[in-house]
Amino acid sequence: MWSSLLQLLGGGILLYFGAEWLVGGSSRLALALRIPKLAVGLTIVAYGTSAPEVVVSVEAAAAGQGAVALGNVVGSNIANLGLILGIATLVRPAVVAGELRKRELPVLAATTLGLVAILLDGVVSWVEAVALVGGAIVYTVVALRGAPASDALAEAEAAAVGTAEAVEAAGAPHAESRWKLAMIAGVGLVVLLVGGQLFVGGATDLARTLGMSERVVGLTIVAVGTSLPELVTSLIAAFRGNSDIAVGNVVGSNIFNVLGCLGLAGFAGAMHVDPRAIVFDLGVLGAVTALALVFLRTARTVRRWEGGLLLGAYVAFLIALV
Repeated sequence: MWSSLLQLLGGGILLYFGAEWLVGGSSRLALALRIPKLAVGLTIVAYGTSAPEVVVSVEAAAAGQGAVALGNVVGSNIANLGLILGIATLVRPAVVAGELRKRELPVLAATTLGLVAILLDGVVSWVEAVALVGGAIVYTVVALRGAPASDALAEAEAAAVGTAEAVEAAGAPHAESRWKLAMIAGVGLVVLLVGGQLFVGGATDLARTLGMSERVVGLTIVAVGTSLPELVTSLIAAFRGNSDIAVGNVVGSNIFNVLGCLGLAGFAGAMHVDPRAIVFDLGVLGAVTALALVFLRTARTVRRWEGGLLLGAYVAFLIALV
């Protein structure tokens, strides 16, 4: 048991540092190559914090542990809204950008409903995986082309600032030259992949030792572990008065987890789960998402008591599972 815990802890640490170095190095390299800040902010920065979810879900699916992969996606999305947005809002009430309310929130609602529809039969088919990845590509292209330049650029710059601060906290060396930035990103990718293998192996071994199902492990331990980059970035942003970054971070991550993460995992291997076993999980995801959408849509600022309610819902979810 202790070896599994150490493997899980070590893998989680590597996932966090690998993701931060990968995102920091690649985003700075893209800017050094004169790629527009708008494109960097809406692609590398926006999706980079979901790299642990992608790596863990893909490796789990490839290893035939589809329940871990599916639980990771569903659990991460619940954790993003309940745990991360809840805590960040308790630290500082979160400001909701007008463009996010118009552009991202409808997509968040649609992808959540789409996830429920896909999992009704308990299988993520190859065709559905292709559709999900295609949706991620279309969404990114539309976001790049359709967002008002001034607002989107401001969001991209704010996200870049938050990411730079999180990367600094993760100990990534400061670099200016392109080859050093490429090296930082490369090291981050390798560390991320190694961390993913350790994390999945430790999680599944721990599940067997404790008699827990792979589904529950994916929903709890794996989901929280892979959400560490979002948690750190959102908390740093909240403490430094950039609470809007926290909102954009969790909303964008939830969208990409469904479209990109689940889609890529579907390519890696067949994912099957008993539909009756995930009714509760999907119900909680739908309820937490609906609650967050109400808070984000009806006010310019998500207040502390609303964040407390989201966090309370997440704690109740964990208690019901464990």
